[in-house]
Amino acid sequence: MFDPILTRKRVEAMNAGGFWPGKTAADYLDGCIAKMPDKTAVVDFNSMTNKATRLSYRDLGKIVERIAVGLAELGVEKGDVVSCQLPNWWQFTALHLACVRIGAVTNPLMPIFRERELSFMLGLAESKVLVIPRAFRGFDYPAMVANIRAGLPQLKNVLVISGDGETSFEKVLLDTPWEQRRDAGRLFAARRPDPDDVTQLMYTSGTTGEPKGVMHTSNTLLSNILICAERLGLGADDVMFMASPMAHQTGFMYGLVMPVLAGATAILQDVWEPKRASASISREGITFTMASTPFLSDLTETVAADGSDVSRLRIFLVAGAPIPRALVERARQILGANIVSAWGMTENGLVTTTCLDDPDDKAINTDGRALPGMEVQVVDSENKPLLAGEEGMLKARACSTFVGYLKRPDWYNHDAEGWFGTGDLARIDGQGYIRLTGRSKDIIIRGGENIPVVEIEGLLFRHPDIQDVAIVGVPDERLGERACAFIVPKPGREVGLREVVAFLEEHRVARQYLPERAEIVGELPRTPSGKVQKFKLREIAVALPT
Repeated sequence: MFDPILTRKRVEAMNAGGFWPGKTAADYLDGCIAKMPDKTAVVDFNSMTNKATRLSYRDLGKIVERIAVGLAELGVEKGDVVSCQLPNWWQFTALHLACVRIGAVTNPLMPIFRERELSFMLGLAESKVLVIPRAFRGFDYPAMVANIRAGLPQLKNVLVISGDGETSFEKVLLDTPWEQRRDAGRLFAARRPDPDDVTQLMYTSGTTGEPKGVMHTSNTLLSNILICAERLGLGADDVMFMASPMAHQTGFMYGLVMPVLAGATAILQDVWEPKRASASISREGITFTMASTPFLSDLTETVAADGSDVSRLRIFLVAGAPIPRALVERARQILGANIVSAWGMTENGLVTTTCLDDPDDKAINTDGRALPGMEVQVVDSENKPLLAGEEGMLKARACSTFVGYLKRPDWYNHDAEGWFGTGDLARIDGQGYIRLTGRSKDIIIRGGENIPVVEIEGLLFRHPDIQDVAIVGVPDERLGERACAFIVPKPGREVGLREVVAFLEEHRVARQYLPERAEIVGELPRTPSGKVQKFKLREIAVALPT
């Protein structure tokens, strides 16, 4: 099923440059077990059970071994997809490492996804196993999966964390000593994946309305994490905090995998609660975290109010939306941490970051410069490089570039020289620092999460009272953007935000994708060719009273 786009030229260039480690995450786990077996590997707090779990690297290794053999006993073969729709729990970390052990492909799915999104993603991936929680934030996941199971013939096993009976994750994978029933060493040797095999399938929203399945190998994923850790000076002495969903690339790469590669300790939080985060930073001595702008804003205001001791926090890396200058300055003052700006994509991981010793004009007013093994350029509509300071389309060429979209090779937007069209607009200065200025692709980024605008618009066109509709992003200081729907009702009909939200909820659209404002207009501004002029709608939306 997987057909990675990986040329011999690229493989040779990456290996010759020393950018690809030629290892898997399981290899790094083995190193941690050998060197520091008693060191804490992962700590989580399950807000559904109010139970905290603390695992050493030795403990984690034993659990990973058991789960890996158990998955093999369930019929998971090398290259099969194991999907998981999980919060930031220790089981997520263990499951991914177990998949790596036997050459299976991990497919993280955001907990916010509902029947519509989940059916498509599981079907496209031909997932053989799905791991879900019994409940999270009041939602019944087994009931949802039961509603769509008939349309997923490839899905052989659904395992439920804290579940009952034969589908219980604990009963099936943890309570049985699988490693005693089968020679685990021989199994792992036979199933060991090549570092150039696909190891992760991560969906991202695109302009087509159809989620795109981004394929990464161990080499593409790990190369990015290693160079990022090197630039930021992260290592085994660090305690890394992750409250961004690990089903998103931010959480997965820098909260699940990075701690293992660095031999560090990971502290996981499943529901964003600023007070709990500040308490964890104080109690656990957290030194590093990464999240979108709203997390930084919330944490700053919480610490300012309660006076929590967060003195060990050295670095807060922010990506997903530009950081307001005032927030950077206040966060520095209150948290005492280095606020690092960054830009990246699911397809590449982080591509640019500011540096710890950057002067204020770079740290505050840019999205950083390219990491080692990465390149960026800004081009015009004819693909010609622009001069410093000129706005154009941002392209990237990186050691961490993905190896294609699942079953959609024609969407692999790379030119003959390996440059990837990001869909973003940017400027680049004379020192190589970029600043994102907008997006040419039609998506909205709300709190670091991409909203698939085309898909939502397509659904709203089916509303019986809507004649025309367009959705645009409105700048928001906390979330980066919010979605505003401009609606042309059918003659004699009335429709508003309440009706729009109810309609989308009926179609099982994730809550994060719902518009937060609706404006009724007589017509949408269009070009002579009929294309909606969304820049005009954005201008209108920005001018609307709050």
